[in-house]
Amino acid sequence: MKFLFVGAGAVGGYFGGRLLEKGADVTFLVREGRRRNLQEKGLVIHSDYGNATLSPKTMIAGEEVEPYDVILLSTKAYHLDNAIDDVRPYVGENTMVIPLLNGMAHYNKLDEQFGKEKVIGGLCYIEATLDSEGAVIQKGPLHMLVFGERSGQESERIIKLAEAFKGTKSDFQLSSTIIEDLWHKYLFIATMSGITTLMRAPIGPICNHPSGMETIKQLTKEIIDVMNVAGAPISNELETIQMEKIANLAPEMKSSMQRDMEKGLPVEADHLHGYLLEIAKTNNLSVPVLEAVYANLKIYERTR
Repeated sequence: MKFLFVGAGAVGGYFGGRLLEKGADVTFLVREGRRRNLQEKGLVIHSDYGNATLSPKTMIAGEEVEPYDVILLSTKAYHLDNAIDDVRPYVGENTMVIPLLNGMAHYNKLDEQFGKEKVIGGLCYIEATLDSEGAVIQKGPLHMLVFGERSGQESERIIKLAEAFKGTKSDFQLSSTIIEDLWHKYLFIATMSGITTLMRAPIGPICNHPSGMETIKQLTKEIIDVMNVAGAPISNELETIQMEKIANLAPEMKSSMQRDMEKGLPVEADHLHGYLLEIAKTNNLSVPVLEAVYANLKIYERTR
């Protein structure tokens, strides 16, 4: 199988690098600056699961090449439109497109652009960043990429994809419940990013204050209510699962959105919290904490 990773940042660089490391046919679609960096220094991975320095194939959008079997999108939501335009020439009749974005709003757009049958469900759990030299730094126990047919079926193509993912130093998992997995992660990400950006603090101090913990519980409940009216296939125990997961987080844990805000970077306010808020408004749901989270992010966007 021929893989195209859109970008060679922390997420795409890590998972693409692990596939390349085992001998898969991997190309990275990158900007000119990143291409020069990779040509000069290689794709460098520092991880408890094994360090690597690799010589990846790269390309710039617009180059004429044959379509790819699998295209993985690990961009931020605000770069999705550009990414779609960049990969369009490389999507063939049998190409599988796997987005690793958080949330759910991007699926409608990808279905419209490429056809629903080409878009596979995908998500990842990983703590990774690029250092000042462009190396991928992966920390912690999680380096998991989950994928699956949105129908839940074990199709011939998804089984072939699972086989292609085997034998790497990262954790690729085939799921028959990928839609449920996506909504469950959405709750966690929307809550974590929402509360840490609202409180301007890591999760520990928020949990240690009675009003902080109560706000987390309220935001969790509001988002679950939104997901229920949207008809999302979520577990009846999701609130309990969520609170246990938050209780087990390291006190210094910050969301990636909070880190982006601290650096003055764009945030995914509309893609994550705005999407949920629109569902709430359509269904006349009262979601005051979600409203406050969204207002905080939009004011940041206007004043950064």
